[in-house]
Amino acid sequence: MPITETYHDHAQHHPEKTAIQFEEESINYRSWHQLVCRTASWLNGRQQDNKRIACLLSNGLPFLQLFAGAAMAGWTAVPFDPRWSLSECRERLAVCKPGLIISERPFPDGEDALLLDECLEDIKTAPYASEPDIHDEEPFYIGFTSGSTGTPKAFIRSHRSWIESFRISSRDFQLSGADRAVIPGSLFFSHFLYGAMNTLYLGGTVGLMKKFSPLKLEKTIARSPATTLYTVPTMTEAVRSEKRRIDKRLKVISSGANWSREAKNAFQKAYPQLSLYDFYGTSELSFVSVSTPRDFETKPDSVGRPFQNVDVAIRSSSGEDVKAGEIGKIYVKSPMVFSGYLQEQAPLPPLDENGWITVGDMGWMDDEGYLYVTGRENSMIVYGGINIFPEEIEGVLSSHPEVEEAAVIGIADDYWGEKAAAVYKGKATVKELKAFCKRRLAPYKVPRAWYCFEQIPHTAGGKIARHLLKKQLKELMK
Repeated sequence: MPITETYHDHAQHHPEKTAIQFEEESINYRSWHQLVCRTASWLNGRQQDNKRIACLLSNGLPFLQLFAGAAMAGWTAVPFDPRWSLSECRERLAVCKPGLIISERPFPDGEDALLLDECLEDIKTAPYASEPDIHDEEPFYIGFTSGSTGTPKAFIRSHRSWIESFRISSRDFQLSGADRAVIPGSLFFSHFLYGAMNTLYLGGTVGLMKKFSPLKLEKTIARSPATTLYTVPTMTEAVRSEKRRIDKRLKVISSGANWSREAKNAFQKAYPQLSLYDFYGTSELSFVSVSTPRDFETKPDSVGRPFQNVDVAIRSSSGEDVKAGEIGKIYVKSPMVFSGYLQEQAPLPPLDENGWITVGDMGWMDDEGYLYVTGRENSMIVYGGINIFPEEIEGVLSSHPEVEEAAVIGIADDYWGEKAAAVYKGKATVKELKAFCKRRLAPYKVPRAWYCFEQIPHTAGGKIARHLLKKQLKELMK
């Protein structure tokens, strides 16, 4: 069964209920179900063997329409970030090899790309066909992550993994069809896309924002009967720092970055009527653990207990379970894990014969079953809820003719959680390198701090000694 399996029932039992509210535009469940069915019919009417659709779209009803329509049709949607540079788009097109590209504007190097407005007109006249039978193990969503090399890896999600996630997260977040969820972030990011699709699966109402700003979020919540807010720590910190007013009692579901005890305390003090849920998960593992409002009072440094039907183990480098309180590698056994990577050459996370999987995150558990994440085995930087991979930035910097060597390190930041700091050896100026990066990278990937070193430390094996470099940067910042 597809992730859209409940839309027919919602249309039958609550036809006039608002499914999606986007600024001044809204659609009820009767019309939403019809629209998704027509979109699925239009896609399958193309009779393509390659049923993979890349979408370069900003937030709006068409994004959700095409995503849901692709899922219902048995296609696989591949959202693209509108902020990606030309080279980033090319790289990801080469990885996912879509059979169809839809974009709001002419797509770079996409001579076969279709413009969104033309597609929407064609869908209006598509025949209203019955919903096709879709096996729940079939893929419906491809997103991008990255490994230790920094090369983009396309992870695959099946219908089953998200339907199981809908069931489990709804229980542990106490969500239902009565909820009205505000989605302030880009649907390209899976946290916000998931929040919207989970709400539609349950029969709630999605309050979608075009773009986040603290003022716009304040107004959106004030004028709607909102019950739930999906967010990342950067957004909550921006709301608090601008002293935006939120009077309603809301569930706040946060992920995507480490939410420090200090930041969460400050937010809770400013908005005591809000119930804070903070969860830990990854692209490959989905939901792992959740910290509830009560957990934060008693275990403020923990990422909570495992979700229902999720088992967590902490293992040593030799693969043996460690005692409570001992740091080791986090292993997860769950019905929500991903289906694998699209690239055959991309190494899968270690999976043992009993179904335990790890992505290399390190942590420990206390004797009450609460999980604590101490760091990442790899060097990924989580910047305001967005994953940044240093190797990609290092590749750009190293391509500059006046740079001999470069390294990018994540350093702590009160606002962003972490930010990218570039360390380089060479004659180039910081101004030159900033401009160089801006032409080749999405804005959020451009380093926020810059240091020119005479020598960059290395390990005995010749690799950059990141732990030593991070220590040196901490000393400099003092």
